[in-house]
Amino acid sequence: MKLPFKIDLDGKIAVVTGGGGVLCAEFARALAASGAKVAVCDLRLDAAEKVAKEITEDGGIAIPVAANVLDKASLEAARDEIHAKLGGNVDILINGAGGNNPKGTTTHEYLTREDLENAAEGVTTFFDLDPAGIEFVFNLNFLGTLLPTQVFAREMADGKDPVIINISSMNSFRPLTKIPAYSGAKAAVSNFTMWLAVHFAPVGIRVNAIAPGFFVTDQNRALLMNADGSLTPRSEKILNHTPMNRFGETYDLLGTLLWLTDSGASGFVNGVVIPVDGGFAAYSGV
Repeated sequence: MKLPFKIDLDGKIAVVTGGGGVLCAEFARALAASGAKVAVCDLRLDAAEKVAKEITEDGGIAIPVAANVLDKASLEAARDEIHAKLGGNVDILINGAGGNNPKGTTTHEYLTREDLENAAEGVTTFFDLDPAGIEFVFNLNFLGTLLPTQVFAREMADGKDPVIINISSMNSFRPLTKIPAYSGAKAAVSNFTMWLAVHFAPVGIRVNAIAPGFFVTDQNRALLMNADGSLTPRSEKILNHTPMNRFGETYDLLGTLLWLTDSGASGFVNGVVIPVDGGFAAYSGV
């Protein structure tokens, strides 16, 4: 695959959670193309198998691993499988699993007096949000970062230049309308990244995060694109507030990923959350 620049990860073992998704699959491919042996972990084994197959057909080393990031026993089983099949301890952990859920989403961007007094059928206001849905979204993103770190980081402390990269979001800087659960969860991931960086510094594990801007993925495609491929009103608002006036491409994330992974390039970078957003966070709207 095409990489923005070369780094040497020969002999390293990398774990990518959520590796069957659009963005994390590309992370897995980039790490493998840089020489790492990659465990593509996903709740959906078939999705992990597809990505691992593509990597091996391209000359890399990868295995698919079924893993539920909300189940510590599942993660421990995944760790044991990785040890057995890749022959060593993990050096790189990409905590990429996450996502939103409609149960943590309001129907409208703003609360109106009409909705407050007499909400129409099928309209979810802030007051109608399902606590179970909020809990699921928060757990998927925050606990889905914490638990894999608990399972894999202990052994990483014994390695050379171990690295953890969490996947945050622009929502952690500027909460988007309609999705309070996801915004709050990603803010927690960013805060946790800084906490972990401090906590793990004495044992040599660097922890940073990437905060992608707006990328079209399987999860958000229906929100951003109409069936005919045209932009939804929400997409138009996003692009109007993105100075580069486009959605990100998966390739746009790889330079930051590789830089943070390479201790020779970023060995003194620790506890940062890096936006890759086309200028969205810098733009005030005027």
